Amino acid sequence: MIAALATLNTGSSSLKFRIFARHSLDRLMAGKVTGIGGDCRLVARVIETGEEIERPLPGADQEAALAAVIACIDAHDDGWHIEAFAHRIVHGGQAFTAPVVVTPHVLAELEALCTLAPLHQPYNLAGIAASARLAPDAYDVACFDTAFHAGHDPVVHSFALPAAMREAGVRRYGFHGISYEWIARVLAEQRPDLAQGRVIAAHLGNGASLCAMRGGVSIDTTMGMTALDGLPMGSRSGALDAGAVTYMMRRFGLDADHVDRMLYEDSGLKGLSGLTNDVAALSASADPRAAFALEYFCHRTAQFAAAMAVSLGGVDGIVFTGGIGENAAPLRACILEHLAFLGPVESLVIPADEERMMAIHAKDLLETLS
Repeated sequence: MIAALATLNTGSSSLKFRIFARHSLDRLMAGKVTGIGGDCRLVARVIETGEEIERPLPGADQEAALAAVIACIDAHDDGWHIEAFAHRIVHGGQAFTAPVVVTPHVLAELEALCTLAPLHQPYNLAGIAASARLAPDAYDVACFDTAFHAGHDPVVHSFALPAAMREAGVRRYGFHGISYEWIARVLAEQRPDLAQGRVIAAHLGNGASLCAMRGGVSIDTTMGMTALDGLPMGSRSGALDAGAVTYMMRRFGLDADHVDRMLYEDSGLKGLSGLTNDVAALSASADPRAAFALEYFCHRTAQFAAAMAVSLGGVDGIVFTGGIGENAAPLRACILEHLAFLGPVESLVIPADEERMMAIHAKDLLETLS
């Protein structure tokens, strides 16, 4: 029997999972369930043997999807035993500044944060509820996208709002923290000289943000109270004049739900191009709207990087990660060209591995409980 850890990223229509050996953290299996609620399908790969697993799960919800994942694990000949599920949780609010073992009290506090991340948090928590029912002997560990940014100075995390609003938790939190924590860890191991310096980490993908790190610690980031702020993203608007939102609501008779859908699902590269949020497709397109969308993305990313440079007091290195950051070399070059005025700055690419970071946290927490 092999003691194992599972990492789960549960969304509205997908569930991504990885299985790691608890003690060595060797990756055992990777997979995902797509099309939850509709044409649902599980696809997985056993790392050691290369065995491919695929099966339809028509109409499955989050719990049924996870049940299929657990059944897939249990059926494997190596007899993996899941000791903990590490869940990616988008929002930890002000209370959760480090990974925690989930208790009923913790779950209740996380449910109260759903209004801060309505398109992510409820599904993240559905994953916890499902694993608690389906595998009650395993621990559930919550890993927060906001936690890495928890130590920001009030000058950085505050909005210029009345005190009553700020005291009610209306402030900047930042996201992609698990990814940035992994970047800081890799730099400390592989480039300790750069890790101790001033680094802008750029997590560029369908969701996109920047993090200013000094000595491996987050001191500023571009996302705010929600995952809408900062850079333009695949289908999210990024930073937007608040007055433009209230104008659109009045002018076009939009309610809050309609505005949420527009800003989260129909904006960003998708909205700018009128075509798609797929960067590879936009890069290959001859449509001038595609070129405009990509130039806008690079221009705004560079502008925000300059803001991170102010927070750092200079820049020693820029690290790219995420689907765009790792794979779109022309966009990296365009961003760096916009930032040439900063002088010589080292740039490098570090592949994202949020799942391994979550597994490390789960392993560490289990060791404190044993």
